[in-house]
Amino acid sequence: MRRGAKPAKSKVEAKPPIVRKSREIEDSRVHDLEKRLAEALKREAEALEQQTATSEVLRAIAQTQTDAQPVFDTIVRAAARLCDAPVSALFLTDGGMLYHRADHGSSPQALAAQRGRFPRAVEVDTTPGMAILRRTVVHVPDIEEPSAPDFVRQSGRLLGFRAVVAVPIVRDGEPVGALSVTRREAGRFSDAEVALLRTFADQAVIAIENVRLFTELQEKNRELATALDQQTATSEILRAISSSLTDAQPVFNTIVQSGLRLLGGYSATMMLLRDDDRLDLVAYTSTSAEADSSLIDAFPMSLRRIPPGERAIHERRAHAIEDVESAPDATDVMRETGRARGWRSNLFVPMIRDDIALGLISITRREPGPFAADQIALLETFADQAVIAIENVRLFKQLEARNQDLSQMLDRQTATAEILGVISQAQTDVRPVFEAIADSAMRLLGAWATA
Repeated sequence: MRRGAKPAKSKVEAKPPIVRKSREIEDSRVHDLEKRLAEALKREAEALEQQTATSEVLRAIAQTQTDAQPVFDTIVRAAARLCDAPVSALFLTDGGMLYHRADHGSSPQALAAQRGRFPRAVEVDTTPGMAILRRTVVHVPDIEEPSAPDFVRQSGRLLGFRAVVAVPIVRDGEPVGALSVTRREAGRFSDAEVALLRTFADQAVIAIENVRLFTELQEKNRELATALDQQTATSEILRAISSSLTDAQPVFNTIVQSGLRLLGGYSATMMLLRDDDRLDLVAYTSTSAEADSSLIDAFPMSLRRIPPGERAIHERRAHAIEDVESAPDATDVMRETGRARGWRSNLFVPMIRDDIALGLISITRREPGPFAADQIALLETFADQAVIAIENVRLFKQLEARNQDLSQMLDRQTATAEILGVISQAQTDVRPVFEAIADSAMRLLGAWATA
């Protein structure tokens, strides 16, 4: 290059500072927009995931009206997934004890060890217990801190977590349980995560309340159905009573059938007491030809052969055998009859009129076990209706006999009056009197001829 000559210009000239600054600002804006877009997309994805989880829980609630367990299982799965928690658990309380009802993420061995520690008293030694007693969210950022309860520290080491949060499950202002999630690293859970757990806790309450209401509705429906069945049976018995004034047998048959159906029994019998000791079989429900034959052959039966029935008669109240095979007062005859007829438990209810025992109604079941108080009361009602039927027949027969006596008396008085009338008109000839007497005798005595 010649001395004094100017250097050649570069083909790519450096941009002026103002251009570079503008480019930097533009790049920063693009980066900021990209960051905000990514955050918005992340929030949208999280919101969608939360909505999906909420929908799953609500779907589980809608599909399980009688058992909240599937809802609890869905909630702990969703809580663990959305809070990035290795373990999530749901606890319920009855006011005094804490029950481990659902778990997600624990190994079978850890879960078995953890559940072996429940149920336990609701106390502040557990995070669910603290959440329930304090009715607030409980954080344990690090189980290794001295302030952490010893039980929580042991649970963390057992299940492999360092941090835990518990949210109370509250219904009508009263805590009924708690939902907890854990993390392997120490640290607090975010407000958004706690808010999400509160939502799941509210859904758990919905599931619990739905099951309670549905169970109550089912119970009321059962009670109404039972009451309707009882009213129907009572109407059938009363109808049988009103249509069989001279014979109680149709009533007896209706009663044993109704008692069998409403008490969920296996067989039913009705026995009338004769001569203070002998029982006659007057009605029974069939089980099999062979069993029916063995039952019929057992009667007439001495009352002493069935001690529970004898006590029912003497004490004027129901007696039951919960298991004929093991009951100390069951006789060999009762055990043989039970085996032949195929029953294990037996209820005896006396039929009482004016403190006088008329007989027994017996209901059996295939399974051993006690009879409920309302079932005994129902059979006692049927026993009362049987007494009404017996009394109605007795009174109706008495009325018929009395009417027959009055009719015969009236016939005799009429015949006497007729004869006296003939006598007063036949003063010179006794033949008409004799003929009137003969006719009256034939009519009153039901004779074919007189002489």
